[in-house]
Amino acid sequence: MEESCVVARPSRRANIIAVSAIGLLTATTLVGRQSSSESTGWLIFDIVVGVVACGSILFLGRRPIQASLALAALAMLSPAATPSSTVGTLTVAQRRPLRIAALIALAGTLGHLVQGIWRPIHGLNLGWYLVLDIAVHAALLGWGQWTQARRALLHSLRERALRAENEQGRRVAEARTLERTKMAREMHDVLAHRLSLLATYAGALEYRPDSSPEKLAQAAGVIRAGVHQALDELREVISVLRDSEIEELPGGRPQPTFGDLTWLVDESRDAGTEIRYDEAVTAPESLPPATGRTAYRVVQEGLTNARKHAAGRPVTLVVKGQPGGTLQIELTNPRGNGVPLTPGSGTGLVGLTERVQLAGGTLDHGEADGGFRLHASLPWPA
Repeated sequence: MEESCVVARPSRRANIIAVSAIGLLTATTLVGRQSSSESTGWLIFDIVVGVVACGSILFLGRRPIQASLALAALAMLSPAATPSSTVGTLTVAQRRPLRIAALIALAGTLGHLVQGIWRPIHGLNLGWYLVLDIAVHAALLGWGQWTQARRALLHSLRERALRAENEQGRRVAEARTLERTKMAREMHDVLAHRLSLLATYAGALEYRPDSSPEKLAQAAGVIRAGVHQALDELREVISVLRDSEIEELPGGRPQPTFGDLTWLVDESRDAGTEIRYDEAVTAPESLPPATGRTAYRVVQEGLTNARKHAAGRPVTLVVKGQPGGTLQIELTNPRGNGVPLTPGSGTGLVGLTERVQLAGGTLDHGEADGGFRLHASLPWPA
């Protein structure tokens, strides 16, 4: 606390101004005392003490306690040290804890009391002098401590504002990172499925160049339409990620729901994937839209991975559930030949796991019975 309250050392110009002001007050004090009752014999002594006291002001910045004690001692000898001693008491009160400042104020009070005893002021008895002495030093002590507390408060407010600004910057950075992660997940979910279908058709063109012109034209048309659809979905993903609660994509096409699973399965079948789809869902219309979208993404990711890593192998999809329980999704397929149809980033299942966890469910995936198994469990409130 003591070190934090020490202000910066004043400049040379500020020292000159301070010493000049104190010197003027000292001269005024000397004139006032000489015009009252004291003889001119004290004048030279008071001038010397006043010069020494004004010079001691320069040491208050580096050694405020020692300089203040010295000024209190000079105040015992001459009223010429009173202005300087007052400044010393105030300086310590502004820069040091209350206990030390109170001791310095007490030293100043005692110093001026001794001065009032052996060099009293004409027309002012010792009792009133003591009252004024105590009141002045108490006021200096209170003023200095208030200034110190105000300075500490302003410093605390500045630090708090700086921390709040840094915290706001950190939150903005986290929000941007979260948005980028969300965008990457959505792009993966939406585009990986579409591009894997295009890769399937392109592979058919590559390995069956002897197909009839009609089939080649049909496959090329599917690829062209798929590319346009992938571009449309990319624009839609970028737009919809600005508001995760939007229920309808630009162009009027709604986001996928649980009811679109049949279309998703048929699309994969048209691309040549053999799928056995077993659905046993009670009252699917009561399924929350967010849960339905998550279920759609789970099946989409499972079919995409099966098409990439086990092309030409059959896929078994089982979906079952009822209100008040859970929606169970299980997708299994045999092991592939080890050569993926298209390269993958390996982050699709990571993002899917996070999506399912955010929906309050669980996701398990891994090798099972010589193949791959993907199982998701999503809560379905009644």
